[in-house]
Amino acid sequence: MPANPVAENVLGTIGTVCWTIQLVPQIWKSWRSKSTEGLSEYLMLLWGLSGIFFGVYAIVQDINVPLIVQPQVLSALSYLSWAQCQYYGRKRSLRTVVLMYLAVILLSGGFEAGMIFAVQPSYNRGNKGPIDFFGAFSTVLLSVALLPQYYEIYKHKEVIGVSILFMIVDMTGGIFSDLSLAFKVKFDVVASVTYSLVIVLDAVVVLCAIILNPMAKRRRKRLQALAGEDGVQRASGEQPGLSMQDIEAPQTSETGRRIVNGEALATMGGVGGGHGA
Repeated sequence: MPANPVAENVLGTIGTVCWTIQLVPQIWKSWRSKSTEGLSEYLMLLWGLSGIFFGVYAIVQDINVPLIVQPQVLSALSYLSWAQCQYYGRKRSLRTVVLMYLAVILLSGGFEAGMIFAVQPSYNRGNKGPIDFFGAFSTVLLSVALLPQYYEIYKHKEVIGVSILFMIVDMTGGIFSDLSLAFKVKFDVVASVTYSLVIVLDAVVVLCAIILNPMAKRRRKRLQALAGEDGVQRASGEQPGLSMQDIEAPQTSETGRRIVNGEALATMGGVGGGHGA
C-alpha cells in the first residue's frame, strides 16, 4: 500500500482518541459502583507499565504524533484505574492512594525520559536492538496483563467489574492504530503486533461476557427459585427436602420406645410382685 501521511495521521488520531477515552467507562463504572470486584488490579498496573515501554519505542522511532501521545494517556488512565482498585478493593485510605498514584506516575515518567535519552544515540548510529527490546517488552506486558483478568473471569464464572464498553473502545483503537501503520513509508511490525494483540485479547473478554454472563444470570435465577420454594415450605411448617413420612417417622419411633419402656416396666413390676409373694 502506498505511503500516505494524511491517512496515517487521520487513522492514528482516531485510534488515539479511542485510546484516550477507552478507560473512562471503566473508571466511571468503578466510581459509580464503588467497587472493583472482578477487575484485576494487575491488569491495570501492567497496562500502565506497558505504556511506558511503548512510549520509549514510539518516541525514539518517531512513529507519528498521535501514536506517541497514546501510550502516555494509556499509562495515566491505567494507573488511575489501578488506584481505584487500591481504594475500593484493598480499602486503602484516600491519602495513601493519591500518594501511590503520584509516585507511580513520577517514577514511570522519569524512567521513560531516562530510557529515551539512553537509547536515542545508539538508535541514531543504526543500532536498533535496544529500541526493539522496548517494543517487544511492551507487547509482552500487554499480553501478560490480561492473564490475571482471565483468572478473575474463571473464578467468578462470568465477566464482572469490567466495562464491556471499555473493551470495545479499546478494540476499536487497536483497529484504527493498526490501519494507520499500513500508510507509513515503512511498516512497523512490532507496533502492528502490539495493536493486533490488544484487539485479540480484548475480544476474548467480550466473547466471555457474551457467553458466560447469560449463563450466570440463568444460574442465579434457578438458585433464587429454589430459595423461594424452600421459603414457602418453611412457612407451611414443612422441612425442605423431606417428605411427611420422613417427618413422622421419628415420632413413631419415640412412641414405640415409650410402649416398649412401659411394657418393660410392667414386666419388672410383675416380676417384683412375684418375688414379694
